[in-house]
Amino acid sequence: MTTGQVALVAVLAVPAVGAVAVAALTRRADRTARVVATVVAAVAFLISLALYGIGDRGWARYQAEAAGPGILPWHELDLTWVPGLDLRFHLGVDGISYPLVVLTTLLTLLCCAYSLRHVPAGGPGGYLVALLLVIEVGIVGTFLALDLVLFFVFFEVVLLPMFVVIAGWGGEDRRRAARKFVLYTLFGSVLLLVGVVTVVAAAGTADIVALTGGANLSRTTQLAAFVLLAVAFAVKSPLWPLHTWLPDAHTQAPTVGSVILAGVLLKMGTYGIIRIAVGVAPEGARWAAPVLGVLAVAAVVVGSLVCLRQTDLKRLIAYSSVGHMGFVLLGVATLTATGIEAALIGNVAHGVITGLLFFLAGAIKDRLHTGSLTELGGLRERLPALSGLFAFAAVASLGLPGLAGFWGEAFAVVAALQRGGPLWTTLAVVAAVGGALTAAYFLRLLRRLTHGPASPVVAATPAAPIGAGELVAWSPLVVLALAVGLIPALVLGVAGAPVEALTGVVGQ
Repeated sequence: MTTGQVALVAVLAVPAVGAVAVAALTRRADRTARVVATVVAAVAFLISLALYGIGDRGWARYQAEAAGPGILPWHELDLTWVPGLDLRFHLGVDGISYPLVVLTTLLTLLCCAYSLRHVPAGGPGGYLVALLLVIEVGIVGTFLALDLVLFFVFFEVVLLPMFVVIAGWGGEDRRRAARKFVLYTLFGSVLLLVGVVTVVAAAGTADIVALTGGANLSRTTQLAAFVLLAVAFAVKSPLWPLHTWLPDAHTQAPTVGSVILAGVLLKMGTYGIIRIAVGVAPEGARWAAPVLGVLAVAAVVVGSLVCLRQTDLKRLIAYSSVGHMGFVLLGVATLTATGIEAALIGNVAHGVITGLLFFLAGAIKDRLHTGSLTELGGLRERLPALSGLFAFAAVASLGLPGLAGFWGEAFAVVAALQRGGPLWTTLAVVAAVGGALTAAYFLRLLRRLTHGPASPVVAATPAAPIGAGELVAWSPLVVLALAVGLIPALVLGVAGAPVEALTGVVGQ
């Protein structure tokens, strides 16, 4: 095996083995188990970084085979998995999946580090971080899988541990929220399974590399497959109007659960739309593109209007994700290189910024014992550092130029304008208005939360500086929000060639 192939296996095996070890150790020494989980997550993060530095990453192949396959992995591992069904344990990483792999391992590491000093009520913290490592395996595996059946398996690995995280360590109404999460996700899983079976039965292969571009699938098959796959991924993203499980799950989940849920779990859906639904069924994507564009813009506007009426901090941040995912879907719906690159950088920016927002929302609730905006106000009077960090995250999320949230939204609007025509021009204009509404509700949030006189709850709260553990967990996200905003090539530089390869076969 090459070094790159070893790294592909290790980035999955290390957290998987670590989860078992941490769960076994928790019974005897919970604190030690959380330390071990943090070390394991750090090793997985370093391995994910190494995927970029190993080998030539296939640049020569992209240049030499510009009209070749839609996927040209930097590193690839293809082993026999189920010989009787011709299923392969096929893994690979390219510039589309790589930023999401690194984001997943980074957020898992930060959540494990945060859990060293902040364990929510509900059970030993060791079990919580062990579940986070299992979730990491499922999410990273989803981004690396190049076999449809293997993709489905990894996609489903996440379901049960996230249910346990919400139901075991969540808020007062955690069980209802966890059940709702499972029911919606299972609905999407059934559609995904039917879509996978439809494609594999018609094409005679589950190889995503071979399937990308349509693989001679009939138009009827592609239309049916795209509808099934797109709806399944829309549930996971979640995209309007299939989003109603998200606010309850976010509100009730513990802080680290919300960070993983918003930061990377939702990206499984948008990644699936790009890699699987659009890649495997391009005719279906072209047929449904106008509908996807309308739904995307509706999500932006509806999400913003709902946020303007929210009175709970975590629910507001959750509903903001609906709007941000709307911009991601708008970029994908254009089926252009600019639009898909907008979706990719929007995914990464949302994961970084919303992960930071949920960390900060959890810190506010821990200190003030409430997340109700009617009880909060004048936060800067008692918690100026926390208030300042929250303001930074909020303006990053509203799309301030120079911060990470700007590029995805701006490029999505530009991509719609580039498509041209009355429909796409209208969608671009309405999406831009939705971006203004995003700024409105975040500025309204800052006015209510951080400015003005301190509310009775805030005034009665002792001043609490940011702890060392919190600083360690939050600082990388602050730095990334700045770095991606100032240097978007950190994401777009690695995504450019594979996006061109994908749009080259999808647009044929």
